[in-house]
Amino acid sequence: MTETAKNDSSDLAQIKVAARKAASAARKAAKQAAGDKAPQSVADAFVRSLKPAAGAVVSGFLPIGSEIDVLPVLEAARGVGCKICLPCVIAPAQPLVFRLWSPGDPLVTEAFGTKAPAESAPAVAPDILIVPMLAFDRAGYRLGYGGGFFDRSLEALRRTKSVTAVGVAFAGQEVDIVPRGVYDQPLDWIVTEAGAFRPAGEE
Repeated sequence: MTETAKNDSSDLAQIKVAARKAASAARKAAKQAAGDKAPQSVADAFVRSLKPAAGAVVSGFLPIGSEIDVLPVLEAARGVGCKICLPCVIAPAQPLVFRLWSPGDPLVTEAFGTKAPAESAPAVAPDILIVPMLAFDRAGYRLGYGGGFFDRSLEALRRTKSVTAVGVAFAGQEVDIVPRGVYDQPLDWIVTEAGAFRPAGEE
C-alpha cells in the first residue's frame, strides 16, 4: 500500500473513482456468476459464523442495483431472536440513524433513492451492522460509494459501544487491495456465498 492510498487526498479521491467504476462492473459479473442461491448461502454463513445472540439489534440494508440481497440474512437473524433495523440518511456528511423495521412495515423514499423506515419507527443503536460495498480485501477494508455514511456511522458507534461491522458481498467482489484513507473504517467480518472470514489481523 502506497502512502497515497493511506491518506485522504485528491489523488486518493481519483484513485477511488476509478476503483469504483471497475468494481461496479465486477460486481455485476459476480452477481451473475454467484447465481440465485447466493443470498441464502450468505444467510447460512452469517448465522453459522457470527452466531448472533437473541435480542441483538442487527442493521441491514435494502439492495439496490447489483447489490446482494441481504433480506435472507435479516430473516435468519430474526429467526434466532434478533431485532432488525435499517439505516436512514438524515443529511449529507452526517452519520446514519438506524430505525427498527420488519418486513411489511412502511418505507419512505430518501433523497438518494434508497428506502428507509418512517420517522415514526424507533431509533436504535445496532450491535451488528451489515454494510453494502463495491469491493473488499482480505485486510477487511471495503470500497463504498463515496458518501462516507457508513464510515461516519461506524466511527460514531464504536466510540460509544461494541459493534460488529459485517461486509456482505459476492465472493467475486474481492480485490487485492482496497484504496483507503485515514477515515475508512475496517470491517470485523466479511461474508460471501463462499463463506465467512475474519480479516487479516483480527483476533
